[in-house]
Amino acid sequence: MRIKDLEVSVNKLAGVGPKTAALYKTLGIETVFDLIATPPRGYEDRTKRVCIGEQQDSLNQTNTVVVVLSKSFFGPRLSSIRITVEDTLNGRRAILLGFNRSFLDKQVFAGSYYSLYGNQILQNNGSRGQSGKYPEFSQFEIKHVKDSDSFVPGGLIPVYGLTANLTQNTVRRDVKNALSGVSALEPVLPFPVIRKYQLTDYFEALRAMHAPRSIEEARTARRTLAFTELFYLQLSTQRKSGEDVKRDRKTVKVYAAEEKFIKNLPYSLTADQEKVLSEIREDMASSGRMNRLLQGDVGCGKTLVAWISALHAISEGRQVAFMAPTELLARQHASSASVLFEKTGVNIAYLDGTVHGRSRTLLLKELESGNIDLLIGTHALFSKDVVYRNLGYVIIDEQHRFGVEQRNALFGKGENPDVLLMTATPIPRTLALTMYGNLNVSFIKIMPAGRLPVKTFVISSERREEMFRAVEVEFSRGHQAYFVYPRIEAEEDGGSERESGGDGDGVQGAARPVSAGASERNPSAQDNGLKDVETMYEELSERYSRYRGALIHSRLTDDEKIRILSDFAEGKLDFLVATSVVEVGIDVKNATCMVVENAGNFGLSALHQLRGRVGRSSLQSWCFLVYDNPLSEDGRKRLSVLRSTTDGFVIAEEDLKIRGPGEITGLRQSGFLNLKYARLDSDIELMAEVRDEVSALLESDSGLIKAENAPVRENLGVFCKGLGI
Repeated sequence: MRIKDLEVSVNKLAGVGPKTAALYKTLGIETVFDLIATPPRGYEDRTKRVCIGEQQDSLNQTNTVVVVLSKSFFGPRLSSIRITVEDTLNGRRAILLGFNRSFLDKQVFAGSYYSLYGNQILQNNGSRGQSGKYPEFSQFEIKHVKDSDSFVPGGLIPVYGLTANLTQNTVRRDVKNALSGVSALEPVLPFPVIRKYQLTDYFEALRAMHAPRSIEEARTARRTLAFTELFYLQLSTQRKSGEDVKRDRKTVKVYAAEEKFIKNLPYSLTADQEKVLSEIREDMASSGRMNRLLQGDVGCGKTLVAWISALHAISEGRQVAFMAPTELLARQHASSASVLFEKTGVNIAYLDGTVHGRSRTLLLKELESGNIDLLIGTHALFSKDVVYRNLGYVIIDEQHRFGVEQRNALFGKGENPDVLLMTATPIPRTLALTMYGNLNVSFIKIMPAGRLPVKTFVISSERREEMFRAVEVEFSRGHQAYFVYPRIEAEEDGGSERESGGDGDGVQGAARPVSAGASERNPSAQDNGLKDVETMYEELSERYSRYRGALIHSRLTDDEKIRILSDFAEGKLDFLVATSVVEVGIDVKNATCMVVENAGNFGLSALHQLRGRVGRSSLQSWCFLVYDNPLSEDGRKRLSVLRSTTDGFVIAEEDLKIRGPGEITGLRQSGFLNLKYARLDSDIELMAEVRDEVSALLESDSGLIKAENAPVRENLGVFCKGLGI
């Protein structure tokens, strides 16, 4: 039997009517194959006999009991039943509470023996006039057996993810019926791959997942099924990549303009920067389009690599578009580029939604005529009226902030332009290779020479005064600091207004009005609530009255933000009081202190990005992560990770462990990564093996026409559909 033969509606199974089929559909199950390919979320272990009172509270147990007393009804309509049972081995008694299960009255009888499986909760005997505790079961299954010596082990029983009105017994019945209708399935992977990796038969792996004889058998089955879905995921993404990239290459050149630019830098490129530049040049020399994702930790020099690669494309007579997600970040990039390219002869222009009228008309005319080499801006770069003469290279910063449609709109402005996507939010390498299998992925991990690791301190709110004094020492040395808080302003009802993207009318160095009494607080008096930048700006200005500060958040206009950041970068300000608006794109080498209050309320990635605003020179820098009790378990884990490492890729791996793969896969953007068996946080070696195997297969048989690859050709569509790609 082929998998395609199982691509029939689930209502073809006996007992599955329209209503049940509709319930399955809400779980993404429409066909018989969907049903048997959906794994249990866990198992109930009913293989061992555990007597009443011997199992830890709140854990399931299986044993044989005799009914001592039944037919004790309770509830407003006497629809629930209380049954007293006694363990046939140790004589311990327990109460079974059958809520809305009055039908047990006709199935359970005093003096009869039953196999019991359920969740034991120890209850106080005080209300019953006795001392100690007694076991109680409100969730249980009970089945008649012939005598006191009978024990019927139930094996490992699958537990499925459900929706309302769909029961475990229904799913177990339907899965059993579906599996019984299949004697065997044709292979879904090439035999050489199955042998090489010692994989089990695909259908036997499915059967073992739903009805394993042991946990070890279930683990072995999961490996086969995980390998299979990763295989088809990689096959799909690598084939798409092959459509864009051809194997023939031209001679790789390094142009004189690049060499002169690099020579005039006040520092040397790191080995990683040189390696990535070499990879980009090789891609550009290909007759196909470059599709490359550049990952690098904060401050590693990704943008410099982008500028040099832009100069490479410009030297070939192509125009370059550099897109950033916000006007603030785009303007900073434009300012940086104007300095770096000052003596190169490169014509640079800036475009965002605020550029209009005659200025916009003249800019677009110059762009279309080819007089602009490098255009930097926001999503305005792909507006309908923006026409390039020869767009040959597209660079997108913080690419995960743009949707697929936005990126494609920009790509469409040129004739198959080379594409470089950059992200300062590190993704674990194996995860990146899985999620972005249709991209070549580059990594910059080496930091520029002379950088000192930022010293990170996780401190409770009780030690805030010590922290403030430490920051003042840095002020006395002529250094600068950031103070970051999770919300903009205090509200009279005690609620919080989080950082948003709205406009505002704030003024540099002045706080907006706050609620009555807010200004009377001191920095240590708000331990029980989220702190806001407006209140804290007033208090920090008073505390550090000898120094100059400013307030910055999303309600300020972009012009105001840029003016404040320029003053900070030029040393006209000693400190900034901010929300997470300073998370990315701020590069002030003299800033040595980052203070994040209510740090437990920030995500791990955001905290790492904030810390990356300091430590951008040879000066020793400090990051203080301040928390208030009670701190959540996940919050404690995040702060512990930040304290132990400054490596963004290690942090990304730990973030994956804390959050799980469910949230991480949302980065895919072109749809969700519907992995059922593979685990992005633990199948690292398996992912690498699969990727290498698929690469070798496509190298030898890109069209999948060899006889040994017939199973792959046959099943590619079915598995891609199941993966959501």
